[in-house]
Amino acid sequence: MIKNWIRNPHVKKSINIASWVATGLFLLWMWRAGLLTDENKIRAALEASGAFAPLVFIAIQAIQVVIPILPGAVGCVFGVVFFGSLKGFLYNYIGICLGSIAAFYLSRRYGSAFARQMAGGKTFEKYLHYLDDTSRFEKVLAFLIFFPFAPDDILCYVAGLSRIRFERFTTIILLGKPFAIWSYTMGMVYLINVATKVAGKIIL
Repeated sequence: MIKNWIRNPHVKKSINIASWVATGLFLLWMWRAGLLTDENKIRAALEASGAFAPLVFIAIQAIQVVIPILPGAVGCVFGVVFFGSLKGFLYNYIGICLGSIAAFYLSRRYGSAFARQMAGGKTFEKYLHYLDDTSRFEKVLAFLIFFPFAPDDILCYVAGLSRIRFERFTTIILLGKPFAIWSYTMGMVYLINVATKVAGKIIL
């Protein structure tokens, strides 16, 4: 019952929009609280999150790949805000790679019906025709995984239905993800800095 509700495209879209709104409000609250501008407050917030904070964050990032509801950039925002650009990148990388590999494994194990339920839609159907040529699909996968804003979560499910070897897929993910995630991470750092400066001028 809950799974069917989550997979409803209208529900997914609503959750997507709500997550962006929540992220914007959360960042505004953090700025007003000094958590984006005061190093002492930032450090205190990180220390208060406990030693398990990185593991929890990595798990959340992995889950959001397997259940592609929240946009990946949202996780990158939280990674940068809570852990800084370098650690945020590292934790994002680990979590997203684990999630990508898990999505591939689940798709391969449970087949097309499961993959369609989890990641189905026009984008999913769009890439299915590449499965007729494994070599071509590998090149398309490697190319798209390398760049940010590609539908990589969906591609992982499509890859699970292909004849690409698990080792080959894992290599593509591990080598292709760093640039895309780093672009996300640094992009978020830049946007946060710009938003903070603009907000500061408006308030003043």
